[in-house]
Amino acid sequence: MHDALKATTAPARFGPKHHSAEPRVTTNFLSCVLAAVFASVPAVALANWQAVEEVRPYSISGTSGAGLYASIGERGPKTSGFGRAIAHTTFKLTWTRKYEPQRNACVIVTNRPKLIITYTLPKPSAELPAAVKSSWEGFISGVQAHERVHGETIKEMVKEIEAMSIGLTVADDPDCKKIRIELTRRLGEISQRQRQRGRDFDKIEMGDGGNIQQLILKLVNGP
Repeated sequence: MHDALKATTAPARFGPKHHSAEPRVTTNFLSCVLAAVFASVPAVALANWQAVEEVRPYSISGTSGAGLYASIGERGPKTSGFGRAIAHTTFKLTWTRKYEPQRNACVIVTNRPKLIITYTLPKPSAELPAAVKSSWEGFISGVQAHERVHGETIKEMVKEIEAMSIGLTVADDPDCKKIRIELTRRLGEISQRQRQRGRDFDKIEMGDGGNIQQLILKLVNGP
């Protein structure tokens, strides 16, 4: 449940077509928590729910675009790979789930999600000069938009899981054991598709001339 825009520790030199400290992207969604809670509430088709979305800022310093980007490289959240992240998106997903034996089968009659998405983003610790502030606002707006796309795909994944699992039935399973194995298998398939979507999106965004690369170049080459 993790998407990271990776930054280098220092921007070095940047030009309109080349920069020597190119940021990287990694997408690594950690295993979400699937809490099976046997509830006594009535079965429903699809629950009405909304994801909770929160922003968690981390402090950076600098009085120029290059200085701010260097501070991101020094203070950004650490990732499992090389370097630090410019921004990343994490989520926690839990479920209230009810399995119900019906004749000799088992059916999932309730599967209600609780989803919390957290966007970790850089924030200058002091007021910026007017020209730098304008450059920074353009940069952070683009980074936020990138992370929100990942947030939307996470929500779409949860909706797909919900739609797939409500009414899921496994025959010859009066103890509701086989259905858990089948559910886990399907969850794995949906998760893999989600991860691939994130990788494909980041490849475009972070490729040569891509949106994120252009945002970085504008920031460090600006005032």
